[in-house]
Amino acid sequence: MAKKLAVVGAGLMGSGIAQVSAQAGYEVVLRDVTDAALKRGTDGIRASYEKFVAKGKLAAEDAEAALARITTTTDLDAAADADIVVEAVFEQIDVKQEIFRALDTIVGDDTVLASNTSAIPITKIAAATAHPERVVGAHFFSPVPMMQLCELVRGYKTSDDTLARARAFAEEIGKTCVVVNRDVAGFVTTRLISALVVEAVKLYESGVASAEDIDTACKLGFGHAMGPLATADLTGVDILLHAAGNIYTESQDEKFAPPEIMRRMVDAGDLGRKSGNGFYTY
Repeated sequence: MAKKLAVVGAGLMGSGIAQVSAQAGYEVVLRDVTDAALKRGTDGIRASYEKFVAKGKLAAEDAEAALARITTTTDLDAAADADIVVEAVFEQIDVKQEIFRALDTIVGDDTVLASNTSAIPITKIAAATAHPERVVGAHFFSPVPMMQLCELVRGYKTSDDTLARARAFAEEIGKTCVVVNRDVAGFVTTRLISALVVEAVKLYESGVASAEDIDTACKLGFGHAMGPLATADLTGVDILLHAAGNIYTESQDEKFAPPEIMRRMVDAGDLGRKSGNGFYTY
């Protein structure tokens, strides 16, 4: 019998996780609060499969079979018989806690509850449940079908078995895992990129160097595939502002304090690639 995955949140991350999991043979139920959100998510999955088929990286029949393994719902109770649930909603602690509080009463005793959060401490999310030992961080990267990394985060009470099962799931769907053994805000990857982006933005904001030259320095000087300001535009200036802000709130470490220009850019709607303007124009 195929293993069953429930994904809560049909946005870019949630639909990406659903896509690669269905392709790996999981029966996937994708849940969101509106039918419109679910349609956007499944339309994105179908379009992504079609691109892989067109490039010869996926057989058409395999794409159709994977799509057939994905069902959608607005009912959170549909996660009841899942082996693992991955939450992929907006980075807001009260929203995540509400979902995990509900899931804790819906799913079976052996179900792993994973959060795709990039910055919020897993222990805070797990505190909303009566079984914090089965809550783990599973931080995937966008776009999920292309990015190989999965950052697994052990909360203060996450059990060895939960961590091992989360790792097995991530590896089954083709990801390479790194493990964060201590639950610090931002974990490893978000702390590193947030610190780099914040410093790059400060250099840009104060007129030390142009966005192009700052990014070129990182690409040619450090071998980075993409500079920090281009990365901010790709990820979303709003997303990185929120992530850095979460880490700063938790740690009070000034190197994560978001520069004012990031706040003004978000206020103005200059969010990067998705809005057409950020540190660069698209």
